[in-house]
Amino acid sequence: MKLNYRKTIYACFIGYIVQAIVNNFVPLLFLTFQGSYGIPLSKITMLVTINFGLQLAVDLISMTFVDKIGYRASMVIAHLFAAAGMVLLTILPEVSEDPFIGLLTAVTIYALGGGLLEVLLSPVVEACPSENKEKTMSMLHSFYCWGHVGVVLISTVFFGLFGIRNWKILACLWALVPLCNTFLFTRVPMASLIEDGEKELSVKELAKQKVFWVMMLMMLCAGASEQSVSQWASTFAEKGLGVSKTIGDLAGPMSFAVLMGSSRALYGKYGDKIDLNKFMAGSSLLCIAAYLCIALMPGSLFGLAGCAVCGLSVGIMWPGTFSKAAAAIPRGGTALFALMALAGDLGCSGGPTLVGMVSSCFGEDLKKGILAAVVFPLLLLAGIFFSVSKSASVPYHSFSAK
Repeated sequence: MKLNYRKTIYACFIGYIVQAIVNNFVPLLFLTFQGSYGIPLSKITMLVTINFGLQLAVDLISMTFVDKIGYRASMVIAHLFAAAGMVLLTILPEVSEDPFIGLLTAVTIYALGGGLLEVLLSPVVEACPSENKEKTMSMLHSFYCWGHVGVVLISTVFFGLFGIRNWKILACLWALVPLCNTFLFTRVPMASLIEDGEKELSVKELAKQKVFWVMMLMMLCAGASEQSVSQWASTFAEKGLGVSKTIGDLAGPMSFAVLMGSSRALYGKYGDKIDLNKFMAGSSLLCIAAYLCIALMPGSLFGLAGCAVCGLSVGIMWPGTFSKAAAAIPRGGTALFALMALAGDLGCSGGPTLVGMVSSCFGEDLKKGILAAVVFPLLLLAGIFFSVSKSASVPYHSFSAK
């Protein structure tokens, strides 16, 4: 890989840290917003819904304009929206007649940036010339995990040292990350996702390929397998296992994120020595075992261990499916990556929703909900076997530089 394209990939690594900031900083302030602005939690939780709902919308509409304005311009716009939203988070609630409308407006702005980043980062890295694209893709997605861990740890330390009343200062400091990365993307070289002389497949042409729908299902299941446990880990640890919030957060969501990042970093380093299909199949089996451990084994120790192992097992699913789709459909282009991101985000939303609905039907028993969600890694495993049997994994093609 040429040195100049390394800078492009490093900028994309930072891009996933930006998305981790966008998705994970504001939830740390929910109780602060409730106390400072008198907003009920029922309304505050709408911020999460709006954030991910807008990201889904951006996944869908991005294919209509990204190729027209170019990846560089789109990447700069995404980072500027993310930075602006974080800064406006500190201003709009104070100047708006209704503080909630101010918060909602700021979240809307940075959600547009976060959704666009989800669509852009993977294809930009996929287009960069490299010896092993699966390794690079896995390493790329590990940075979301490290970003998640960093946001929680750094914010916790900041609040401990300076008090949570100074959260606006920290929000502006976090805004510097996308702002600085904006300048990086104005300078780094960008490679073309489609080779010269080739034409990108249309959505209609993609829809005619059976392997496309297999990859979409796998991506949905990858997102659902990851978030079904991740989103409920803290609540499950506190309510289902009876541990304190501090222990629950550290042993649940934090251990999940650390091990998920470790799995992606491991493949990012040794991926050239590991068969992707075998690694994904083994990870799916381990995920099924983790789900069953959480749902069926007695005692808090097994439940917490299951949450951690689940993070390790799902690490390769999202980036691995991206890599398989890019290899199976070489001319998929922006439309493929946008639709894959859409399927993954639908899984991220649908998985936790299924867990919550099933749990409610069984007297708020989260173990029953997580047991029901084992269908997602099972379907992902079936998709892996189908893609292998149909020779969906083809050698990676080379990409030409613009």
